[in-house]
Amino acid sequence: MPQHSSTHIGRDNKRMVLVPAGWFVMGTSEADVTDMIAKFGWEPKWFADETPQHRVYLDAYFIDATPVTNVEYKRFIDANPNHPIPPDWDRLFRAFLAGKAEHPVVNVSWHDASAYARWAGKRLPTEAEWEKAARGVDGRRYAWGDQFDIAYCNCKPSKINSTTPVSQYAPQGASPYGALDMNGNVWEWCADWYGSWYYKIAPTHNPLGPEAGDWRVLRGGAWDLEESMARCASRDYVVPENGSATVGFRCVGAVR
Repeated sequence: MPQHSSTHIGRDNKRMVLVPAGWFVMGTSEADVTDMIAKFGWEPKWFADETPQHRVYLDAYFIDATPVTNVEYKRFIDANPNHPIPPDWDRLFRAFLAGKAEHPVVNVSWHDASAYARWAGKRLPTEAEWEKAARGVDGRRYAWGDQFDIAYCNCKPSKINSTTPVSQYAPQGASPYGALDMNGNVWEWCADWYGSWYYKIAPTHNPLGPEAGDWRVLRGGAWDLEESMARCASRDYVVPENGSATVGFRCVGAVR
């Protein structure tokens, strides 16, 4: 079991884990690109936005140990009666479906996720913060190491075909800091605008992403995608107004 510190921050009383200040390796190396082209049958250009691999320094922060769940999002909805509910919830009772309390909330836009984070006294993670929390400092492909294991996360090879409770893969799927569900289950919104070119110009300390854009970053893969998309370095993006059945989020908080 990884060694980590934890605390509760914010109105949602959600457990968070500490990611200490320091350097980590972000992105995908040329050696890994070569290996994964052979493994997954991809073309080199499909890895272009994950390169070059580079070192990044981040100040310390706390990150939610799991994605925000339906029952946690319900508290936000109850406290904000004018905020729209996810489209898969019951409209009359403004409630999630039975049996889904501990599943990650989905069908939330970037704006919904940001509103929750503000309400909880937190914010969405930067793309760099998300990746360090997922893989630690050594550039591993998945939270637990370099080799995919179907027993460690929920993605297409699992054949579950839906979300799973956020603690289902504890402790085996935990990141070096104790964060769960960083690979698979649902994509997670990040604060950054997406730029395919950004790694080539990104600052070494606390990068925030491009200043503007059309899409927001998604990280982590989802239950309907292959393990190649669940890698810690894999990037995706979508317009911030869109939610889907495969997109959720988690938040970060400051170390005080």
